[in-house]
Amino acid sequence: MSYYLIKLFLSAGVIVLVTEIAKRNNAAASIIHSLPLTSLLAFIWLYVETKDSALIGRHAFGTFWFVLPTLPMFIMMPWLIKKLGGFWPAFGTGIMLTVVLYFLTMRLLKAANITL
Repeated sequence: MSYYLIKLFLSAGVIVLVTEIAKRNNAAASIIHSLPLTSLLAFIWLYVETKDSALIGRHAFGTFWFVLPTLPMFIMMPWLIKKLGGFWPAFGTGIMLTVVLYFLTMRLLKAANITL
């Protein structure tokens, strides 16, 4: 049980840290946020729990392909915020765009016989 609490607080702590840094220094927070911290933490937790390097390799490969459809949202958010009049409409639109791109990515991977 204490192991899961450590995972929970360390993982949540990363999010809190980035948001607090962003309030003071957006550039520094953006650099930290751009790091694949969630993926790195997931790799660590998976390896600690399973000792399965092949699983980590498969997970990294799949993560690569699913990072690609998320990138347009980051480029579009400033424009969407201006165009749609605020954060929430832009955020929702960005999520919908990402979901559509996820499905497109899955279809393209299947067509290319890439198995995740």
